[in-house]
Amino acid sequence: MLFFSFFKTLVGKEIAVELKNDVVLTGTLHSVDQYLNIKLTNVSVVNENRYPQLTALKNCFIRGSVVRYVQINPSDVDTELLQDATRKENAPEVASA
Repeated sequence: MLFFSFFKTLVGKEIAVELKNDVVLTGTLHSVDQYLNIKLTNVSVVNENRYPQLTALKNCFIRGSVVRYVQINPSDVDTELLQDATRKENAPEVASA
């Protein structure tokens, strides 16, 4: 759930998604779900010469299982929030009596 919560904080930010078939798409993150499926708006293809059929693409839905990498602008990452969430997720369970 950590990644899902993290990606929800990036909605409205510009990201680049590299797919397993080597296509790289950039766009604005519109939404993400618990399966890490991604919906992008204002999409552009990084290598338009290699993939001319994708130049007309404006919005897209990307299945989470085909994503290799998601590139994020470092200024968009709230490291303190991410560290706190990681600590809470990995905290030892306290047994209730």
